[in-house]
Amino acid sequence: METYKISFGGNPVTLIGTHLHVGDQAPVFSVLDGNLQSVSSETWKNKILILSVFPSVDTPVCALQNKRFNQEASHLHDDVEVVSISVDLPFAQKRFCAAEGIDRVHVYSDYRDLDFGQKYGFVIQELRLLARGVVVVDRQGIVRHIEYVPEVTHEPDYQAALKTVKSLL
Repeated sequence: METYKISFGGNPVTLIGTHLHVGDQAPVFSVLDGNLQSVSSETWKNKILILSVFPSVDTPVCALQNKRFNQEASHLHDDVEVVSISVDLPFAQKRFCAAEGIDRVHVYSDYRDLDFGQKYGFVIQELRLLARGVVVVDRQGIVRHIEYVPEVTHEPDYQAALKTVKSLL
């Protein structure tokens, strides 16, 4: 298992799992929906996928990230899906989405198995949270953009991810 260093509030933390790179085949993963049902990434096969990864809906930067991608999703092509993933309980995610009007982003939980987090290298070993980042996967299932945000309390580079998506259309 690979490790990768980032920081959380200025303190070094370790990411565990498979550290992916542009050009890698995107691993198939399963997460839980708001009804605790397993959902496979195969659901979005043949779509361009933006995976928006964050630690918790109950923090300001995570809320901003979800609101921003929800806003951007309204301007994206029908072949693009935005999937947000954290280890929040599905009940907290549903509450957050309802309160914030998140209706264009699919929000899922990786709390049970950390399947996504391990396969994509986003698990913060010390906290059992997912780090912040963005992955763009093309229609053929190839990683075309990946960002592991170096400081978890900072927002991702939205423009870089969106530029990659636009180049795939």
